Amino acid sequence: MTTSFTTTEIRAAVEVLASRPLIRLITEIDDNGAIPPRRLAATLPDLSTHHQRLATETARHHGLVRTTPGTGLELTHRGQELADIYDAAARWSRRHTSPAAVCEFTHRVRHVLGLLALQDSGESAQDPARPCAVSGTGTEPEADPAHVRVLLLQWLAENPQLTCSSTSEPLA
Repeated sequence: MTTSFTTTEIRAAVEVLASRPLIRLITEIDDNGAIPPRRLAATLPDLSTHHQRLATETARHHGLVRTTPGTGLELTHRGQELADIYDAAARWSRRHTSPAAVCEFTHRVRHVLGLLALQDSGESAQDPARPCAVSGTGTEPEADPAHVRVLLLQWLAENPQLTCSSTSEPLA
């Protein structure tokens, strides 16, 4: 794979992928299996109905979830791979106590994806990303989460539709 992405393309993808409602939906299904029909509100009670709907529509639009009769809303292969990226981002964040020693999973994932969106994205997805410093929430620069960056770039190379500017409503 030699796909390169511009900073704008990476930021467009991260804008979609770092939405708290989408992270919640994808990781809930990944952790607990398919969500039966009409159980979305009970499964994600911390999200408004509006955010549940937007997350579901976004996930369907990008091929991350599908509805299977008798099972409900489940992850596609693409969605499972994204869940793995979310897990890797959260592990990196926890290991580096970034942004804080204690914070929720979605905040960790959003923080790491935000760091990746700030970086120069001109390298290929195959390149194991040279370490670079970016400003985090503290005063000291953080080391680049290179492994997560490689996973994200590889995933985006396989899912280039996410690097286009989003025409749908942002997910808050």
